[in-house]
Amino acid sequence: MPVRVLLVDDEPLVRAGLRVVMEAQPDIEVVGEAADGAAVIPLVRQLRPDVVAMDVRMPLMDGIEATRAVLRTVTDPPKILVITTFENDEYVYEALRAGADGFLLKRSRPAEVVNAVRLVAEGESLLFPAAVRALAAEYGSTKARESMRRAALTEREEAVLRLMARGMNNLEIAKKLVVGAETVKTHVSAILAKLGARDRTQAVIAAYESGFVSPR
Repeated sequence: MPVRVLLVDDEPLVRAGLRVVMEAQPDIEVVGEAADGAAVIPLVRQLRPDVVAMDVRMPLMDGIEATRAVLRTVTDPPKILVITTFENDEYVYEALRAGADGFLLKRSRPAEVVNAVRLVAEGESLLFPAAVRALAAEYGSTKARESMRRAALTEREEAVLRLMARGMNNLEIAKKLVVGAETVKTHVSAILAKLGARDRTQAVIAAYESGFVSPR
């Protein structure tokens, strides 16, 4: 089954470009488009996309509020891939904290666009560039550090989380730690449960905000 994608951006040219890039792939299908975040929830319920490619800044409802609304009101919500112009935009980080699964720069090459959609659809986290890691560190707090302490991760879970924060997928982590991919998958599930994280991206955010992982 192809990955079903909903495009949300107030610029028709951006939507058209993304559609061309994605529909050139046999395993990706664009099922709909919207010009504002306010239209996302009804379209998600109607079209049941696997991934929503969501612009951050839109006139009526921005991508942050739209992300919160989808995750709050839709049963079995799709993955949210935020589309942005600048990787150090605080709006992007707020969208990630709101529950978005990753982000895509509008200047990305076609291969990067396709890879981002596939990774997010599979539940993998996207590599956080230095600018976003720095923003995460700025949002650090005593509460985040306390939550990480209470999680009581095992030594192996800590190692897996550090590699997750570097953007590694399960196979890459397995190779690095010389264990099976299923073992890594089990560790990832345990990490998410202990941190109360929705997905890998949220776990990585927790790692940076708590200071468990350095942005450098």
